[in-house]
Amino acid sequence: MDVLETPQGSFRLERWRSAPRSPLRAWDAADEYVLHHLAETDVDGSSWLLHNDAFGALACALATRSPVSIGDSWTSFAAARRNADANGLAISGDRQRSPLEAGDEPVDVALVKVPKSLALLEDQLRRLRPRLHAGSVLVGAGMVRHIHTSTLELFEQIIGPTSTSLARKKARLIHTALDPELDVGINPYPTRFELPTGETVINHANVFSRDRLDVGTRVLLDHLPDAGGRVVDVGCGSGIIALRMAVANPDLDLVLRDDSFHAVASAAATLANAGVAADIAAGDGLDGIEDGSVDLVISNPPFHDDHAVGDDVAWSIFTGARRVLRSGGELRIVGNRHLDYHVKLKRIFGNVVTIASNPKFVVLSAKT
Repeated sequence: MDVLETPQGSFRLERWRSAPRSPLRAWDAADEYVLHHLAETDVDGSSWLLHNDAFGALACALATRSPVSIGDSWTSFAAARRNADANGLAISGDRQRSPLEAGDEPVDVALVKVPKSLALLEDQLRRLRPRLHAGSVLVGAGMVRHIHTSTLELFEQIIGPTSTSLARKKARLIHTALDPELDVGINPYPTRFELPTGETVINHANVFSRDRLDVGTRVLLDHLPDAGGRVVDVGCGSGIIALRMAVANPDLDLVLRDDSFHAVASAAATLANAGVAADIAAGDGLDGIEDGSVDLVISNPPFHDDHAVGDDVAWSIFTGARRVLRSGGELRIVGNRHLDYHVKLKRIFGNVVTIASNPKFVVLSAKT
């Protein structure tokens, strides 16, 4: 574990998942900056809210404030609990909430780590605004390369007058005051669009490709296996792949998993709208799925984890699939060609077959 030194104390922290010898830490300079700012300005309040605290660095450092954490990642919450435990702290379940269940209690101090998705930021700020009052303190924090004009415009258009700090260690703070007279309109999320086959897809703000069918999923839809039995769609997004498989075979036992609470809610709404039953829940890949209980694992695995890029999530899906598949079961995925997933699959399964490919994407199959 690395140690984060802050005015609030020293904290041993680790990421939820990372490759051996990875240089990535469980916090960034923006976390350090905002914690120093809070100490230097003696910010106070009885109700604290944290948005997008990736691995619990802020929750641990501010534990004496009993903050509520709002985030769209099951693994982020799990990492925060684990890091709190490692530092002799505790985070109760009611102090971690999905963006869709954030609550409506007044907030005195709100800290917002800038997420990769502007749509998620917009949705969070719109849900936060009614909870702010004239004396509320709102501070955004992010690395300079992640804070754009569009980022600042969202704070200003949804909350009120906004300014930025000087950069420190390539991080910057965003200071925003509530303008009670702003007309911010209605929240545009969730959105809807129609598949070429006629089904309606319902998407909350943080779902990848919210308003159209993404290219990778489109490629995989053209090469779905003729499956039966128990099928797990891991990294399910809004549930499009599972939906199309259920249309082809209504007797499937469908299980959908995603790290994103927004994705899980979107998939549940999409499938319910089509009258499709499934076991849908947030979680870490295939954790919790019984060994040797699945006939097919299908996935369009992500290679971005918020601002970080890597294949850690894909590795977890591949190794998890090897564990949960029955003898003769199949893992079928789509991925960008440059990710070389075929090398990883052959290492784990001992076999891999290219089902289809184009200049950008490849559909691969590996069997137990």
